[in-house]
Amino acid sequence: MRSSAPRKFSTEPQLYTAAIRALMRRAYSVHEMKEYLKARAENLDDAAAALQRLREQNYIDDARYARDYARSRAQGRRQGKFRIARELRARGVPDRHIEAALDSVFAETDENALVRARIERKLRQLRGSLDEKKRASIYRSLLRAGFSSDAIRSELRAAVKSATTEAAEDVFED
Repeated sequence: MRSSAPRKFSTEPQLYTAAIRALMRRAYSVHEMKEYLKARAENLDDAAAALQRLREQNYIDDARYARDYARSRAQGRRQGKFRIARELRARGVPDRHIEAALDSVFAETDENALVRARIERKLRQLRGSLDEKKRASIYRSLLRAGFSSDAIRSELRAAVKSATTEAAEDVFED
């Protein structure tokens, strides 16, 4: 972590170049880029001009940012709608872009399948029987991941039912 303040720039072209370098490292929402430029600008008018130039050239766009962020979190990290929405709000993305992004991403991604996959992974990691305490732990972890409680309950109920059936079959085979 840096202990000193970020380097200050005195002209709009210098700020613009710094913003481009930052965008090469990762994507930024408009709000994040505004804060980034404010922290580095000696003159706030230069920061506003650099931000406007980035917008005009389509280097920053909240709708695209929200869609890409939601897709990567839903498919890569297997997170639910609520968590993705909370994280995008924290990054300063307007709600209209968040809702549109979540609708488009979860139209092609089945939330129940994501919940099922996470439950199966948790069940493989468990030691011993699946008691009430372990079910509550799985439920809480899925809530933190941003899934709806209805989807969690239905998938957890189905997983517990199949785990119980498999355990009973193992007993009869022995």
